[in-house]
Parts: sequence; C-alpha cells; structure tokens
Amino acid sequence: MEQGVVVLPDDGGVRVIACVGDFDQDTLGPLTAASAAAVADPSLRRIVLDVRKVTFADSSLLNHMVILLRSGRLVLAGPVPPRLDRLLELTEARALFTITDGVDEARAM
Repeated sequence: MEQGVVVLPDDGGVRVIACVGDFDQDTLGPLTAASAAAVADPSLRRIVLDVRKVTFADSSLLNHMVILLRSGRLVLAGPVPPRLDRLLELTEARALFTITDGVDEARAM
C-alpha cells in the first residue's frame, strides 16, 4: 500500500490533511510537517485529519494525534478504519477526539 499525506486547499479557515497508508515512527515525517504548518497558521479555525484511508497505525500516530488535539482545532474525518479504531479502543483514546462521518461534515462544524 502506498503511503502519503495530501494537504487539500484551505476552505473557510479549514485545512484538510488526508492520510493514506501505514503510519508508524518511520513514516510519520510528511504528516508531522503538514501538521506543524497547520498548527502554526493562525488563520485556521479547524484542522481536519482525514483518516479514512489509514491502513495501519501504531502509537506514533496516536501520539501525533494527541499533540494535534492540543491545538484545540483538530477534528478526525472518518469513518475510522478498523485498525485505527482498534488502537483508539485499546488505548481508550476514542473519547478524546471529535470524529465525523466524513470530510464535508468536519468542514461544516
């Protein structure tokens, strides 16, 4: 599976960062860079992390999501795929995140 991070054009103060593939400590670099730029942009009222196409996630991704959560602007666009959902369930972290049923719903919040 190809791994990638795509930053969609900002719309109404919302930036969408779409994640595809496996995310662990060795592949987190592009997401870290995209997220840092979003957090540093004061014009953004929301950062949407589109996780629908994440095929694997370990504690590195979860830690990164918690760091993003501290910005007060993070929303996850789902549905959350099974492996990431299992990680959120096992760590009891699901309740920490606002999770929507898609990117459009996350943008509209």
